Amino acid sequence: MNKEKKVLFVATVDSHILQFHIPYLKWFKEHGYEVHVATNGDEKIPYCDQKHKISIERSPIRINNLKAISQLRKIINEEKFNIIHCHTPMGSVVTRIAAKKARKKYGTKVIYTAHGFHFFKGAPIKNWIIFYPIEKLLSKYTDCLITINKEDYNLAKNKFWCNDVEFVQGVGVDKNKFDIVMTDEEKDNLRKELDINKDDFVIIYPAELSKRKNQGMILDIMKELKDEGYKNVKLLLPGLDSMNGKYQQYAKILEIQDEVRFLGYRKDVPRLIKISNMAVSVAKQEGLPVNLIEAMMCNLPIVATDCRGNRDLIYDCVCIDDKENFKKKIVNVIENKTIKNYDKDKYELSNIMKEMEKIYKRMQK
Repeated sequence: MNKEKKVLFVATVDSHILQFHIPYLKWFKEHGYEVHVATNGDEKIPYCDQKHKISIERSPIRINNLKAISQLRKIINEEKFNIIHCHTPMGSVVTRIAAKKARKKYGTKVIYTAHGFHFFKGAPIKNWIIFYPIEKLLSKYTDCLITINKEDYNLAKNKFWCNDVEFVQGVGVDKNKFDIVMTDEEKDNLRKELDINKDDFVIIYPAELSKRKNQGMILDIMKELKDEGYKNVKLLLPGLDSMNGKYQQYAKILEIQDEVRFLGYRKDVPRLIKISNMAVSVAKQEGLPVNLIEAMMCNLPIVATDCRGNRDLIYDCVCIDDKENFKKKIVNVIENKTIKNYDKDKYELSNIMKEMEKIYKRMQK
């Protein structure tokens, strides 16, 4: 291993690195780098030579984030990284402040991937007041700012002080992950585990249960579908619950608890997609939603709301909160009318890796 070449990946939590960035850690490892990761977590990270735990928190008002800046500054000064790639909102703030002097002193290149700015068209005014000035100021200390949707790219390119703003279409999804061959018997067995009949029409929306992901809208639509006679439609909602059971309670109020499966965090989402008939997203905002890209890799019909991120993937999105039109599109799919409203190839991991390799090699110089 060439000890003179070092890279650091920073994010708030381990799950972000594990879910999105392992192929990139592997790439650096294969290119002779000593790979470091800094998060507020203790999980073992593949292709990581040294793990650093820092006191970073998601909330911007936590005093621990000041401590994290100090911790990270010390790590950066000791290790003298060639490249630092930061992710997540607070991960990027803490990193760029901590690495400010290292950029001049050691020639460290700082890359920031914005997975979706908190400010966007239609966002609350407080988001613009709080987050926009911070991102604009810190763009001065960013050697390369990577955006993953067109709205963020245009804003950063025109308004920020970073000279190198790139548009890369997401982190990439490995299509081989979805080359799962499931026999009809295996599909039937998985459906039975979930109390779903063989002939049921299954809709899937893999996402954290949250206000931003807006699951209440699809629950309302499920109620209307049931009342209109579509009684064999089931909804799968795999994802961590950030609503403390409020959506489950709402499903009971709507009397659709038998039609909805709240599955919690699942490691077998590709298999769940394989037993589904279509995918939806009723999100109010996104960066570039991996859940839809995964559904695209399985060639599922998709209906999605017209929010930042979704509209980058799907050609004919539905206006946010337009339940009637959203329901009509679902019914069209149920009644065997096909939808082909996306191009999946450009989001495949191998294509995204080629774009990222160009950026990394440019930063090496």
